[in-house]
Amino acid sequence: MLQWYVLRDLKRANSKTPAYKVLPELGFEIFTPMHWVLKEASNGRKQRVFLPFIPSLLFAKSSKPKLDEAVGKIDTLQYRFVKGAPQNTPMTVPMKAMQDFIRAVGNSKCCNYYAPDEITPDMIGKRVMIVGGGLEGTTGNLVKLKGSKKKRLILKLEGLIAATFEIESDYIQFI
Repeated sequence: MLQWYVLRDLKRANSKTPAYKVLPELGFEIFTPMHWVLKEASNGRKQRVFLPFIPSLLFAKSSKPKLDEAVGKIDTLQYRFVKGAPQNTPMTVPMKAMQDFIRAVGNSKCCNYYAPDEITPDMIGKRVMIVGGGLEGTTGNLVKLKGSKKKRLILKLEGLIAATFEIESDYIQFI
């Protein structure tokens, strides 16, 4: 059965062969939250590069036996395990939650990522569902950002990462 597994890549951030580049070559569907960063090149000039938001965080869609084989071959790749569960229970993300997250990231012009501890209770507002547009059917919470006139939706993959997306007021339906 196909499942989204949460993995940890222990390679250095500047590695030439991180797991998010190697796994697709092995036939896996992967997702890692990416963002643009200004980095200084060897010639001293600054350039924009597209890098993982959390270099060690990676999601792979696969069956467990097939992914076990890849994890066994790549010595810097590990499963993330569920805390408090029986030993060696790999962390997974529900299929719909992952699909909504990937679709929202792909359709958003302005996406900001947050680590779970950066989301404070006062940031989270009313529960809404998007009706229409590229994010139709996605549910999340409105985000309150001081001074912002634009509406933002927050989607969370519990305990892993959260992202905010600008949304049109016309597409918001309160739940």
